[in-house]
Amino acid sequence: MNSARIRRTVQEMRAAGLKQLIVSSPSSVFYYTGKWVHPGERMLALLIRDSGDASLYANRLFSLSSAFSDGLVEYDDTDDCVSVLAQGLGDGVLGIDKTWPSQFTLRLQEARPDIKMRVGSACVDAVRMIKDEDELRAMRESSLKNDEAILSVISRLRAGMTEKEGAAMYLSESEARGSSGPAFDPLICFGANCAEPHHISDGTVSRKGDMVIIDVGLTWKDYCSDMTRTVCLGKASDEMKRVYDLVKAANKAGRDAVRPGVRVCDVDRAARKVIEDGGYGKYFIHRLGHGIGLECHEYPDISSSCTQDERVGMVHSVEPGIYLPGKFGVRIEDLVAVTEDGCEVLNHVDRELTEIRL
Repeated sequence: MNSARIRRTVQEMRAAGLKQLIVSSPSSVFYYTGKWVHPGERMLALLIRDSGDASLYANRLFSLSSAFSDGLVEYDDTDDCVSVLAQGLGDGVLGIDKTWPSQFTLRLQEARPDIKMRVGSACVDAVRMIKDEDELRAMRESSLKNDEAILSVISRLRAGMTEKEGAAMYLSESEARGSSGPAFDPLICFGANCAEPHHISDGTVSRKGDMVIIDVGLTWKDYCSDMTRTVCLGKASDEMKRVYDLVKAANKAGRDAVRPGVRVCDVDRAARKVIEDGGYGKYFIHRLGHGIGLECHEYPDISSSCTQDERVGMVHSVEPGIYLPGKFGVRIEDLVAVTEDGCEVLNHVDRELTEIRL
């Protein structure tokens, strides 16, 4: 168990009035224990108590006994796993992981009607939000490998290829750099498909004059990277250049606004205002960004509704975009790590518009 991370979580629990907390998401269990467990339909629960003690409840088939000298409670497929967990609970308010399946939550409520339960994931989110030096080092390395992979893809883009071929190209390039897998399915979008912010790469064939959005990330040492660049196959039109320049300026405004103490909603506002002032506000249809770490999307949302202050050690994306239905779209995304006096940009691919010679 990572005692330092558990101590920080206990501080959050006490502030929230929680006596005990069930952590069940595989990424959070890994964060505290250093072990990845993907339980499928079986129960996985790390129970953290406000005393600082922690116990991991896991099925025996996951073979974790050699990794834990204490704090492991195993059960078999023939056991009532929820009953085993219920017996280990004390009194007081219990926090439940927002990802814990209802089949376990409801059964635990029946087994322990004396315990008041509420969602307690904010305690974990607050701790995971601040990356330590080892995490930041892994994320820098992950982003640099992502830089290399995306640059290779851009250099190989041609008219006549499909989006799926572009996605496969990225996966091959990231694997060649030692990635353990993609942080998410690569988004390679051509032409009008670029106007769909989360378009799934399909059989669409690229054509001369298409804008191309490349939104990709890989996993390295368990940590995710995420970056978007937009390029043009051939010469960009005047409208494409105008939109691109606005998004690039919004990206810079967002990055420039990041520093400790600034609310993330104000970072969103700084970038969004550039696009609104340029006359395209209604075409920026998503939040500015998201936290990232062991998962590609983590707390907090970098949006107009989030009042969380920027804090040293936070890592999140800055990804403004403009999407013109039926025509094209542009998005430019960078990852930033909050520092004492601003932020460190984790990726280093040029943001000038690339017009690929055909």
